[in-house]
Amino acid sequence: MIFISHRGNIEGVEPDRENSPEYIDEAISAGYEVEVDIRWKDGELFLGHDEPQYPTSLEWLLERKEYLWIHAKDYQSLATLQDYALRYFWHEKDSFTLTSNGYIWSHDFQNKMTRQCIVPLLSLEEVEQYTQKHFYAVCSDYVESCRRKFL
Repeated sequence: MIFISHRGNIEGVEPDRENSPEYIDEAISAGYEVEVDIRWKDGELFLGHDEPQYPTSLEWLLERKEYLWIHAKDYQSLATLQDYALRYFWHEKDSFTLTSNGYIWSHDFQNKMTRQCIVPLLSLEEVEQYTQKHFYAVCSDYVESCRRKFL
């Protein structure tokens, strides 16, 4: 099973550090893959969930491509990512979406998850209450708790 840190968080939400390059690298160094949010503004890429916060580059993303799951937050960032061998996806309030490498990122916990599914368990309560097994990956702000539970 793959364990994906949500925006760099490992054992709880740290809003002041989420999506920062240093925080992402810390999560990677701790042995996790990381879901990051990418935005396009004025011809440049930025990391940031609700707004462009941290300038970044395609080179930075490509150097970490085996660790990143990139959530494109707007059309231009999605269109830009299409030209590169990166794992990315786009969704808003969808129950599920397909990632660029063919996995189902599913927010609908009623579905029976398969080995092709990535399950985002973003709260500690969701982690504790989730009982399904045999999915491909879990993405969480509590990814260390997920590792203890699902390994």
